[in-house]
Amino acid sequence: MIEAASALPGWALLPAGAAVPLIVVWRRRPVLRDSASVAAAAAQTALVAVMVPSVLAGGVLVCRPLPLVPGVPLLLRADPFGILFALVASALWLVTTVYSIGYTRALQERAQTRYFAAFALSLFATVGVALAGNLLTFFVFYELLTIATYPLVIHRGTAEAARAGRLYLAYTLTGGAVLLGAVAWTRVLAGRLDFQPGGILPEAAGVATLQMLFGLFVLGLGVKAAVVPLHSWLPVAMVAPTPVSALLHAVAVVKAGVFGLVRVVGFVFGPSLTRDVGAGTALAILAAVTILVGSLAALAQDNLKRLLAFSTVSQLSYILLGVALGSQDSMLGGVFHMASHAVLKISLFFCAGAVYATAHLERVSELGGIGRRMPVTMGAFALSALMLTGLPPGVAFVSKWRLLSGAAEVQAWPAIAVLLASGLLGIGYFVPIVVRAFTGPASGPVAEARPALLVPILLTTGAGLLLGLAPDAVGHLLSLAQAAVAGVAEPR
Repeated sequence: MIEAASALPGWALLPAGAAVPLIVVWRRRPVLRDSASVAAAAAQTALVAVMVPSVLAGGVLVCRPLPLVPGVPLLLRADPFGILFALVASALWLVTTVYSIGYTRALQERAQTRYFAAFALSLFATVGVALAGNLLTFFVFYELLTIATYPLVIHRGTAEAARAGRLYLAYTLTGGAVLLGAVAWTRVLAGRLDFQPGGILPEAAGVATLQMLFGLFVLGLGVKAAVVPLHSWLPVAMVAPTPVSALLHAVAVVKAGVFGLVRVVGFVFGPSLTRDVGAGTALAILAAVTILVGSLAALAQDNLKRLLAFSTVSQLSYILLGVALGSQDSMLGGVFHMASHAVLKISLFFCAGAVYATAHLERVSELGGIGRRMPVTMGAFALSALMLTGLPPGVAFVSKWRLLSGAAEVQAWPAIAVLLASGLLGIGYFVPIVVRAFTGPASGPVAEARPALLVPILLTTGAGLLLGLAPDAVGHLLSLAQAAVAGVAEPR
């Protein structure tokens, strides 16, 4: 691939970064403040989108590096994997910002300026994670994301929110400290920290050393990736406003953890070395356990957001399982599932938030007849939920079919069994919600969510269906996933 040393604009993160001071300055003018939030998200999305053709043409766009520490610069680098994550995050952030405006006004949320400023800073950090050109740059933005999202977790200001915030920081900052140790050790072993397709670590480091290093990366990144047993903070964080929950699950925090683990497997260790030291098998087992534990835990939940949280715990590890198996198709399925899960899970959280904002209901046991009162909202929920279980023609069918195909290619029959079992469990916890919503007695008149909430729901649900029928129709997402995998996956 061709690298152009100054081809990536130095202002690649400017829209999201510039939004923060504008939001604060216009704190007493809500219309201008909210307009700045939407404009920043739109500009950030457009800026990432214009990079797609160059990256798909075989280029790796590199921003002029800035000194960070001796020998390791602060480096932004746009390759297919990073652009895929950045594009999905930016586009969904735009939709979430519109949704957030409707949600915060419907519920008259407190501290809205702080809320939207933290939102913009989180977008800045997430795109920085996506475009990081080396491990140290990744670490800087990864930790900034923790700081930016903390005010969102504690936004409600209740004792429960404060407890969730403490738990969130305890987990994520500890994980960050472990990650920094892994980054420093990688520098010692490899003499470099840049992301290189196929990996940078030498086999001469020894199997035991590389196994311990991989373990540190899993501990450091696995917190935000919500792998079992490091997932406990995620359901607790559901005390935050629903748009924040959507942010945590579909766009930013958990996806950053998974993104980092895929970077480590594909661009630090490389699939070959990962397999040779036994790390692939260990990661596959960890992912399989997380998939099943998350699915089973979701079955037992009555709070709708907690149910969706445990579903996220399960679904995220589909990505890790696909990458751990190491075949072309399994890696492609895993990488593309980053996009398919994001689109569908954000739609489900939007629906849950609309129900809460409109009918003030948040428990599954309270949702009898809500589909008759809010048919469009709950119709979108039903469609998104069924698509997320992997049923065609939804976008998750594309990613999960590739995962199953890749697992069969390497004869990973236990992995296939886990994937199929998780799909059935997903039907088991989603279908009763839909049946209850549309068959129970309606407890009030028809009252759909306000347009600012309903339009984003229809956009994300429609995107999930469209991308299932034509995965390259919007943003060339499948092509970006294929390009990302082509450079690192090896035929098996």
